[in-house]
Amino acid sequence: MSNDNFFERVYIIAKQIPYGKVTSYGAIAKALGTARSARMVGWAMNASHAKDDIPAHRVVNRNGLLTGKFHFDGTSLMQQLLESEGILVVDNQIVDFEKHFWTPDVMEY
Repeated sequence: MSNDNFFERVYIIAKQIPYGKVTSYGAIAKALGTARSARMVGWAMNASHAKDDIPAHRVVNRNGLLTGKFHFDGTSLMQQLLESEGILVVDNQIVDFEKHFWTPDVMEY
């Protein structure tokens, strides 16, 4: 599978993350049937910043840490975007991660 196809599949899931919710790189990988590819999901999210329709700020690591924040313009933009959706972030971590976590459906092909 090419990276382009994989990235597009990641973006299909990312676009489904509801407002005020987050998911993890690993949860997206699992939904794609590639549970061990969380790092590639991260690469896809890093490559998505030119696409205005991908809510990359809603994808965090498995512990709710804003590990992708340095890929946003300004180091606090990711936090600001999440907080504008009602998600409290302290020390680069989502405070009530379980409350805000969204599990994507497994994609069918």
